[in-house]
Amino acid sequence: MQALKHVLNFYINSSIHVALAVVSLTYITFMEFNIPKDTNLLFFIFFASVTGYNFVKFFGVAKFHHRSLTTWLKLIQIFSLISFVLMCYYALKLEMITLLYVVGFGMLTFLYAIPLLPPNRFLDEKNNLRSIGGLKVFLIALVWTGVTVVLPLINNHFELIKTEVLLSSIQRFLLVVMLMIPFEIRDLQFDSVKLATVPQLLGVTGTKLLGILLGIGYKILECLEDKTFGTNWIVLCIILVITFMLIVFSKEKQHKFYSALWVEGVPILWLIMLLLFT
Repeated sequence: MQALKHVLNFYINSSIHVALAVVSLTYITFMEFNIPKDTNLLFFIFFASVTGYNFVKFFGVAKFHHRSLTTWLKLIQIFSLISFVLMCYYALKLEMITLLYVVGFGMLTFLYAIPLLPPNRFLDEKNNLRSIGGLKVFLIALVWTGVTVVLPLINNHFELIKTEVLLSSIQRFLLVVMLMIPFEIRDLQFDSVKLATVPQLLGVTGTKLLGILLGIGYKILECLEDKTFGTNWIVLCIILVITFMLIVFSKEKQHKFYSALWVEGVPILWLIMLLLFT
């Protein structure tokens, strides 16, 4: 049992779980637009997500405490290095236009963690995009939307200037913001008041209500896409209901797996249900 706990902790802390969530949303885009599943892109997104998330999470720790790193953190460093090498390998298999978009999303991730921007733009001394009041959730949602919707379409030469692409992108953005809400509520007890996070501005109840409204907006956009009310529609309704419940029952003092495992697992569950029932 203790070994299983260590494996689960490594699975979550090394960002494997969140990377699978990103890959799942990308795969769903392939299914939604009926385009060929590009395994090279899926592998690239997986390893890029592991690299990016671990860089954001552990940059400061590794920078200032390298010699005193715990064993598990050293293992995550090694895993991240391997992921970075594999990310570069699969990047070579992508279209050039795709790589240009990747560079853009990569820069956003880099600036999210690294203090390179002018200090007068920030609310604390960290001088990175993460420190700009109220920006964190929407920046993450923007990057996730770009990676999981734009990249698979661009890499398959799909025309982006289409209503269906715009609607799908907005929906993906809304979904990611919804999934971020339990994390924002959890972090309310740790975030500086200067960050002006959504729960700090709206309160916990107001933030949960916002999540519900975003879900309703998602369904309205789904109706605008003029899709048939088949199995995919039913699966989506189930996923939205599950997301609603996770938002409603989220609180500041959560079990450590509530957001990191169950909330981040929603995209994975969505893909599994689509593969099983469609």
